[in-house]
Amino acid sequence: MLFAEYDRCQYARSPLVEVICQLRFPTILNIGAKDPAEFQEAVRHDFPRYMARQEQPPPKVKPGPTPALEPQAPITNYNFVSADGKWKLNLTSSFIALSTLRYQHWEDFAARLDKPLAQFIQIYQPAFFERIGLRYVNAFSRRALGLEELLWDDLIREPYLGILGEPDVEEADVSKCAVDVESALAGGYRMKLHAGPGLLGGGKADKEVKFILDEDLSANGSLSADSVPGKLEDLHRYAVRLFRGAITPELHNALGPTPPAE
Repeated sequence: MLFAEYDRCQYARSPLVEVICQLRFPTILNIGAKDPAEFQEAVRHDFPRYMARQEQPPPKVKPGPTPALEPQAPITNYNFVSADGKWKLNLTSSFIALSTLRYQHWEDFAARLDKPLAQFIQIYQPAFFERIGLRYVNAFSRRALGLEELLWDDLIREPYLGILGEPDVEEADVSKCAVDVESALAGGYRMKLHAGPGLLGGGKADKEVKFILDEDLSANGSLSADSVPGKLEDLHRYAVRLFRGAITPELHNALGPTPPAE
């Protein structure tokens, strides 16, 4: 089963590259009209580094008898970064996001999100959230795990392999293969999944082909602030099930599982 129940664990050799939680809301013009000084003061202890950059959204298609591309106004993306550079808050007029390169366990991530999200809600009072998203980007390295003699179909379960799961297909002959899925999930959630061998960062700094498992899980609608904790817990449970359902027992053991700290 793709979403069977599994006991939670932590991995000594975690394959996580990045974890991102993004909450989208109806546009608040006050964000971007002036620098978010009050919000910065509320989060500055944990996120002391600050920068802002202008981003150009892609043009929209203007409806009518003759469709045309309509340029969009630039958006200011405010960045608040932890002292060690491993945690980052992003704030724009339509979303707030927390991302990290140093994920230990869910409770730590949720605790780090709690304060800035509460401050954001208090200061800007969004009417509701349109999308709550939780994304886990994993990259499995056979070299780092001492599994270079094994094929991907020894380590990754068949539904995530595409033709690499077929016994008559030689892995060395396949130059590109990926599984990309968008699907509704029980409870009104959605999943966007990418799985397949690839190069991190386009291979500029690391030439090793790794197996990428990119899970983007979301809740959509007119979601109240009070519903956010429960929605995130559900998304996290889906992420754990999807991850464990994608890897074989051999890969699970090679990652060094231990029970989560109490």
